Amino acid sequence: MASIKGSANVVIIGGGVIGLTIARALALRGVRDVCLVERAGLGSEASFAAGGMLSPQVEADAQDDFFTFACQSRDLYPSFAAALHEETGIDIELDATGTLYLALTEHDQQEIEKRYHWQRSAGLPVELLSATAARELEPSISDSTRGALLFPNDIQVENRRLLSALANSVNKLGVDVVTQTNVDSLIIEGNSVRGVQTSRGRIECPVTVIAAGSWTSFIKSSSPCKIPEIEPVRGQMVCLEAKPQLTRHVIYSPRGYVVPRRDGRLLAGSTSEHAGFAKYITAGGISTILQNALEITPAIANLPIVDAWAGLRPKPADGLPVLGRCDEIDGLFYATGHYRNGILLAPLTGELISEAIVSR
Repeated sequence: MASIKGSANVVIIGGGVIGLTIARALALRGVRDVCLVERAGLGSEASFAAGGMLSPQVEADAQDDFFTFACQSRDLYPSFAAALHEETGIDIELDATGTLYLALTEHDQQEIEKRYHWQRSAGLPVELLSATAARELEPSISDSTRGALLFPNDIQVENRRLLSALANSVNKLGVDVVTQTNVDSLIIEGNSVRGVQTSRGRIECPVTVIAAGSWTSFIKSSSPCKIPEIEPVRGQMVCLEAKPQLTRHVIYSPRGYVVPRRDGRLLAGSTSEHAGFAKYITAGGISTILQNALEITPAIANLPIVDAWAGLRPKPADGLPVLGRCDEIDGLFYATGHYRNGILLAPLTGELISEAIVSR
């Protein structure tokens, strides 16, 4: 491998969707000499394995600060997608068809009615549909459907095209990208960051951003700097081929979901497994996913399976992302632990972290 640069103004640890988005945002704000260090390949871990749903309303049980943050980031996506297309020529396939949330049991129906009433009371866009109205939108859904919620603002993006666009963008903007390189430790003197020690040498820098996802806890540091404890949670996915398309909307149930892609793929997910760093698919995981997808739309029974994969979601102890400036160490910033929401939260995370670095 070629030798790495010995210094930078900002080092970002992690080249997933979060690290890439922060690197791009910094470069667009005029920060020069940004170095992004990735242990594997760019966007090859949780960001690559994701389903690409931008669905904060579907999954929310209450209106709290995290929900507001997620909705604000989702609403940045149209301008984010347009800017990336202008910069790179890559269409990230932002699909604004919306998301349908099915009630397939009596308990499901009670739950969606609760979700409908609190979201309507909060002034959020949501429609409560009868089973007949839901089937008019999506004829392939199960005959067991009792009702549904339609979330017009909960949309989706092709996450792998997003990663390609971000990688292309940071390259054009002059970000120094170093892959296949571990960051072993932070170099701290007094109460300030002085650099990082990598598997290929030391990089001096006054600012470091930890965006290492599930591998965050492997970074060593001296006291008083505390590295967030992030647990990997395995999620498995199945990809089927649906030509012509079987569904137009992203379709959820309380137990699973299916996500249509423009090229005829239909993604089905997912699992949440505390399996450490064992990133492989299992017979049980795939069976559960297919069972839940068949409950949503029995028509998938005749579709060929063309792929399956697993990824490791980075989960902090409280399930909430670790974001912002470290109080104890000058020049250290956190942007990690996005768990199941890395794709969704990337645009706003990039804006807030880059602004915090520039404004100090």
